[in-house]
Amino acid sequence: MAELGEFGLIKAISAGLVRNARTLVGIGDDAAVLATPDGRVVATTDFLLEGRHFRRDWSSAADVGHKAAARSLADCAAMGAEPSALLVALAAPPDLPVSWARELTEGLAAECARAGASVIGGDTARADSVLLAVTGLGDLGGRAPVLRSGARPGDLVAVAGRLGHAAAGLALLTAGAGPAGAGPLDTGPLIAGQLRPAPPYEAGPEAAGLGATAMIDVSDGLLADLGHVAAASGVRISLASARLAPGDRLLAAARLFLSKTGSAARPASPATPGEVALGWVLTGGEDHSLAAAFPAGTRLPPRWRVIGQVSAGQGVVVDDQPRNGVPGWDHFADGPASG
Repeated sequence: MAELGEFGLIKAISAGLVRNARTLVGIGDDAAVLATPDGRVVATTDFLLEGRHFRRDWSSAADVGHKAAARSLADCAAMGAEPSALLVALAAPPDLPVSWARELTEGLAAECARAGASVIGGDTARADSVLLAVTGLGDLGGRAPVLRSGARPGDLVAVAGRLGHAAAGLALLTAGAGPAGAGPLDTGPLIAGQLRPAPPYEAGPEAAGLGATAMIDVSDGLLADLGHVAAASGVRISLASARLAPGDRLLAAARLFLSKTGSAARPASPATPGEVALGWVLTGGEDHSLAAAFPAGTRLPPRWRVIGQVSAGQGVVVDDQPRNGVPGWDHFADGPASG
């Protein structure tokens, strides 16, 4: 990229980006101009750091683009908004191939298109490794935002999207299982869940329209994220393990993972495939599915599955019992959250 220079790079990577109808002024001026029919803007920001959120020996540039976009777009959807735009700041080493940056942009654009959004601007800089800072914007379409603080006793708790797939994919990659897998298991879909998550963006506005009382993007782990909802709402959330039972693919992945690592290699980990797989579902994160609370009796579309209920009290329990261990990821603990 050093040969092309900053402005040549901006021109090269912006050439393939398409404006959507909300973008009044796009890349090329000091700032973009975005139409906001609702009069309010949902805004969020996320980092994607090489070595922390992705590895270039595992992920293609397109994978990184998809993942970077998905993280912020899912946050917009979790507020009940329709994702509308991204601002993307890229810092990278000068020897990074321009082709990698172009492929990154293709991934960003493709994930935006899936959500009905577009990339409207950003910045570039030099760094020792690849870093993306992504700002996501969304439109509420006249609806009230769905906050974490609105869950009430008696509400249903439901989830849209997969749980545990991204965590399983990361575990398999770390254990050295490639996309082809081993034996009868095709690990490709699980590894894809880690490298290129696919949030159910349309489920966010749908939940808002159904009267969701609280909602959150499952990025750090189901227990950790629902813990934020429980704390903000001042309630207890009770999950039913039978409704979260891992499917055959996750169980097979857990068996493969244990065969490659051995339970003795990870003494703090559960020893059985069922416990490993359930751990991925409850604490894995990075699927960017949506979890929401709905008033009792709400008729939910098929994409939403009920996994528990809200009651008076505090915290999150599984089968009416607190779950031992960490509930999810915490960057500043350098690993899973401590509570």
